Amino acid sequence: MRAFITGGGGFVGRHLREHLESLGDDVASVDVECDVTNLESVSAFLAANEPEVIYHLAALTHVGDSWANPKEYTRVNVLGTKNLLDAARSVVPDAAVVFVSSADVYGIVQEVDLPLVESFRTAPANPYSSSKLEAEHFARDAARESGQRVIIARPFNHVGPGQSLQFVVPALVSRLLEASDERRGEIAVGDLSTRRDFSDVRDVVRAYRLLARLGKSGEVYNVASGHDTALIDIANTLRKQIAPDVQLVVDPSLLRPVEIPVMRGSFEKLHEATGWEPVITLEKSLRDVIADIRSQREKV
Repeated sequence: MRAFITGGGGFVGRHLREHLESLGDDVASVDVECDVTNLESVSAFLAANEPEVIYHLAALTHVGDSWANPKEYTRVNVLGTKNLLDAARSVVPDAAVVFVSSADVYGIVQEVDLPLVESFRTAPANPYSSSKLEAEHFARDAARESGQRVIIARPFNHVGPGQSLQFVVPALVSRLLEASDERRGEIAVGDLSTRRDFSDVRDVVRAYRLLARLGKSGEVYNVASGHDTALIDIANTLRKQIAPDVQLVVDPSLLRPVEIPVMRGSFEKLHEATGWEPVITLEKSLRDVIADIRSQREKV
């Protein structure tokens, strides 16, 4: 397949490109050179590449930063998605579009609600997830009113080598490695009481390609592991492997205004449509993140 990735220079985009190319797809990948908030820019790139499938990953994704820049998150995540869909309808109307939303659109949920299924109500609890849900509305409209083939993916947390230090697992690894090198006795952490559903990014990108082939237009699919893990357990696992004597100290500046206590998703609908299921364990993901960040530090 001829594939086109927006946000291709990001964490997930790089893994997606590698996965697609390993299966023989012809991949065009764009990042900052394609301004998704500019319809003419998006249209020109689609016209030049004529993709059969478009993976729309380009977005602002940091939940904490979204509180400080809500208008920018709306501009990039909502307007950018609408432009991508409009450009695709005009330039490559037969192309499938996989729009990557977020499980954050479910908002604050209770233990009794788990595992979350796609039909569960949406109630965004931060500007980032609000922007993703608004973008979903445009994706559904494109499928329903314009006849475009658009599939919506709602990934839960994912982790793996190459992720930005803005995110919790690589941030913990980096701080622990620094503390070990500098022989410090503690590191600053945020709220580690929350529980999250983590998938390996390499499993996640497999799901995206399968959805491009087998997903039903206009439908939403969770991409999840089906298990939730407390961040404190992840932090302690990392601490034992990197710096067992280092203590974890909560820094109030790292706490978010609103925190979702627990998230766990069902991937049953995705499995029924595509046969997908996670194959990479969280333990392997954590080992690979440690090895990757150690390697990057050695290059500096």
